[in-house]
Amino acid sequence: MYWPEEEQKVEKNSLSVMRKSLTKLEIVKKKPEIDRIFTQGRKYYGHNIRLIVASNDQGRSRIVVIPVRHYGTSVQRNRVRRQIKEIWRLEKARFSSGFDFAFVVYPGKAVDHQRQKQQLIELFQQAGVYLSD
Repeated sequence: MYWPEEEQKVEKNSLSVMRKSLTKLEIVKKKPEIDRIFTQGRKYYGHNIRLIVASNDQGRSRIVVIPVRHYGTSVQRNRVRRQIKEIWRLEKARFSSGFDFAFVVYPGKAVDHQRQKQQLIELFQQAGVYLSD
């Protein structure tokens, strides 16, 4: 991707610009870490989704989204992953730091983005990690 030099300087130095993707440090990828979340984490249930929250000692929050085995086609699985990661990315400034989040998504009737966002915020509030305004 080509960026003029002036735009690169503004992008790097501006704190008000929010990154539009998750960094590698914000994603849980290793199986032992995912297993730790499932064994030590507290579980919260919503409609077609389960949130598991475990504390970590890294000082930053991380996420993993796991659709169950027979969750539709790969397009549907990847879409729900993208939707949940985007909601988490936009709301992460309101979280207490130092938690790992695992979302287990079950098949069911598709909901629109606003309804899914509201459901996830309610789960975050149940977990006690959401700092309301």
